[in-house]
Amino acid sequence: MKRGDLVTVSAPGDYGKPRPAVVVQSDWLDATDSVLVCLVTSTLRDAPIFRLTVEPSPGNGLKTTSQIMVDKIVALRREKCGAPIGHLGPAPLMALGQMLSVVLGIAD
Repeated sequence: MKRGDLVTVSAPGDYGKPRPAVVVQSDWLDATDSVLVCLVTSTLRDAPIFRLTVEPSPGNGLKTTSQIMVDKIVALRREKCGAPIGHLGPAPLMALGQMLSVVLGIAD
């Protein structure tokens, strides 16, 4: 799994149904047992600071217009993540990085 890959996960708790997620962890952490992801939803909200809207494409593997829930960062064991279904393009991946900086307070 690489940063920007979309994978199917089953997160614990309220977001436990199988859903896509975007790998946000740096590629150099590939030897760790866990991986950091942002969950993806098809329930669209007007929340441009912490929801990144992504249109489906052959490259990203999404089937419907979705939003990356930038405020829903989850650490999962790698075996809880399916094989990549797609990859974010450069522009959405850059936007995701900027939004993560805001949500995590790094941009303050």
